[in-house]
Amino acid sequence: MARQPHSGPDRPQEPRYLGRPGAGILDEIDQRVIKILQADGRKPNTEIARELRVSETTVRKRISQLVSRGLINIVAVPTPRAVGMNLSAIIGISVELPKLHDISRELKQQREVRYIGVSSGRYDIIVEAFFFDQRHLLDFISTRLGRIEGITSLETSVILDVVKFSYEWEIA
Repeated sequence: MARQPHSGPDRPQEPRYLGRPGAGILDEIDQRVIKILQADGRKPNTEIARELRVSETTVRKRISQLVSRGLINIVAVPTPRAVGMNLSAIIGISVELPKLHDISRELKQQREVRYIGVSSGRYDIIVEAFFFDQRHLLDFISTRLGRIEGITSLETSVILDVVKFSYEWEIA
């Protein structure tokens, strides 16, 4: 008869995979590490390890793997307001479909653009961008977007009030 491994309170149990059955991207320890880092991205690995009752080496390796697999980024993110960009807009863009990827790459180069999504529905591309003021927005739309070959139309919605602005995703 095979011996069962020790599973007392001092020894962490095998991680359970949560979420959709078969997904298995993040186990319970990964999720808990992420949740702690969301609350305080500067929390030392030793404190995270103590809180999770695992070794500091485990925490360090988990964080390294999460970053290298592209599942988390640990960065300081200034708000647009920190650099004087107080006006934000969502821009829906319709394009000639053969030029979709070229236009997306061109938009990616624009410093005002913070988000680009290729979408289905009314618009082919959805952009979120930030501006210093209305004149800056007008210049961006008329001069820079106006020069991009293949854009057939666009609709701009200026954001009047930001009700929620968060980088946090509920993990566990």
